[in-house]
Amino acid sequence: MAVYNPPLDDMRFMLNDVFNVETFWQSNEKLAHVDMDTVNMILEEMAKLAKNVLLPLNRSGDEEGAQYHGDGVVTTPSGFKEAFEQYAESGWIGLGGDPEYGGQGFPKMVTMLAEEMVFTANQSFALYPNLSVGATLCLLASASEEQKQTYLEKMYAGEWAGTMCLTEPHAGTDLGIIKTKAVPNGDDSYAISGTKIFITGGEHDLTDNIIHLVLAKTPDAPAGSKGISLFLVPKFLVNADGSLGARNTLAAGSIEHKMGIKGSATCVMNFDGAKGWLVGAENTGLASMFVMMNYERVTMGLQGLGGTELAYQNAAAYALDRGQGRSDTQIQSPEKPADSIIHHADVRRMLLNARVNAEASRCFAMYVAKQLDESKFSVDADNAQAAEARVALLTPIAKAFLTDKALEATIDCQQVFGGHGYVREWGMEQIVRDTRIAQIYEGANGIQALDLLGRKIARNQGKYLQNFLAEIRDFVANMLANHEIKQATLDAAATIEELTTTVLANISTRKSEINGCAVDYLHAMGYLCYAFMFAMMVEAAHDKEGAFYSNKLKLATYFVGRILPRLHAHADMVKTGSDPIMDFDLSYFSENVS
Repeated sequence: MAVYNPPLDDMRFMLNDVFNVETFWQSNEKLAHVDMDTVNMILEEMAKLAKNVLLPLNRSGDEEGAQYHGDGVVTTPSGFKEAFEQYAESGWIGLGGDPEYGGQGFPKMVTMLAEEMVFTANQSFALYPNLSVGATLCLLASASEEQKQTYLEKMYAGEWAGTMCLTEPHAGTDLGIIKTKAVPNGDDSYAISGTKIFITGGEHDLTDNIIHLVLAKTPDAPAGSKGISLFLVPKFLVNADGSLGARNTLAAGSIEHKMGIKGSATCVMNFDGAKGWLVGAENTGLASMFVMMNYERVTMGLQGLGGTELAYQNAAAYALDRGQGRSDTQIQSPEKPADSIIHHADVRRMLLNARVNAEASRCFAMYVAKQLDESKFSVDADNAQAAEARVALLTPIAKAFLTDKALEATIDCQQVFGGHGYVREWGMEQIVRDTRIAQIYEGANGIQALDLLGRKIARNQGKYLQNFLAEIRDFVANMLANHEIKQATLDAAATIEELTTTVLANISTRKSEINGCAVDYLHAMGYLCYAFMFAMMVEAAHDKEGAFYSNKLKLATYFVGRILPRLHAHADMVKTGSDPIMDFDLSYFSENVS
């Protein structure tokens, strides 16, 4: 079975030393109930659940997979239902929920660490409660008080699950062309008809009811995305007393056969005049859905982090044990026919690449989580608005960069195993397969890059970025640590600032500039963000004794010399512009394909 020991020491380092969370919590009356003693208990309990309950189901869940039995019946792998019941009964789904409706009110900076451990132990399982959490966020922001009273407590308790039903066979990124219809029934309900695809947890055997949040268009809706409304469509109708009534006219038509996350039921959902209720105002569905998307996209970054952490721990354990060849410096194990491969520099390179990604990803996810908490809980309107702007800028990076680097890290770790990494016995190929999806769903990473460069940079002429750069420079100017990360971070900030000026100048004359340069621009930004995170970690660790802290400084040195130079390669590619991409006739791509 795979190795997983939740990195609680690193999580506490982030909370206490890097972000000084208790001061942050106690300075905000809405978070004053949160303290580190309680958070430590939460982390320790989740660590036990992740390691002892969820991890043992990871491989068996992949091998068995979710099963479609016809007539809309879907079952999850053996053990998932019992694990879900334990998960729900322990209150994990409502950990960050609104206490007014039965949640526990913990901030994202806490819930993200619990989510990380679940994703590390079992990515397929993690998606079921994660979708419920996302649905509750949407309802909390946009639903009527009656809807909140009816649904939220049951969903926080894990008695009912939730989904997001956006994508259709012909409409993925371009939701403005969806065909699902919502026709008024003459009362306060609508008849919802249409087909949705790629619906995570659309049908399963884990809960008594599933609450579908469905994007659809009313008969007189405006064209495009402005005409999208959001509807609450339960699998079972809910009676006035809260009990379950008749089965609604919706069902899973099939489940997808996927590359990874096979224990997660990814469904085709057919709605045949199903009864649903409007959430929020008509034609505001996309805005309602996107209230939760910042949280969900950060959570996808946590999925990438989980894949990295699991891959790293198993690769490191293998490298310490596997004997092949002799060390370049001197024989390390003369009593054995070979030294362990951990003594080979190239193996260390791959492991350190993954370790850099895990620690920088964790720090960056927590940084964005803090901005989410500031925007949600701050009593200072200006502070909340500034945090919301920071979230808008960084969310595409948290989703796309963290998951792109995660796949790279899992492949590096798979490579440590050599041929053993390619066969099922060691579990590494599953980690690679499972992690791959995080780059695709919740807005494919190319779309995240377009959002960053097109909306968050170009649309406001880099205002959000300038504020972020000012924060980075101010932090570095006040650092007490004497470490090369300081100058490296300042240099990275200057490169991004100059690069942004160049891109904004080119956009007016090159129509495809944003589309052609967005991914490389996002990656350059991602490396700047990682540099800032390492600066924060170095500052938190430089004056403390012990190997744990000295290794933080060493890893930052590795990052500066071996990883950060990639920023400049991406910057050069952005400066080259989109012309080399678009300078091919269409006939070039049609050669040998028809």
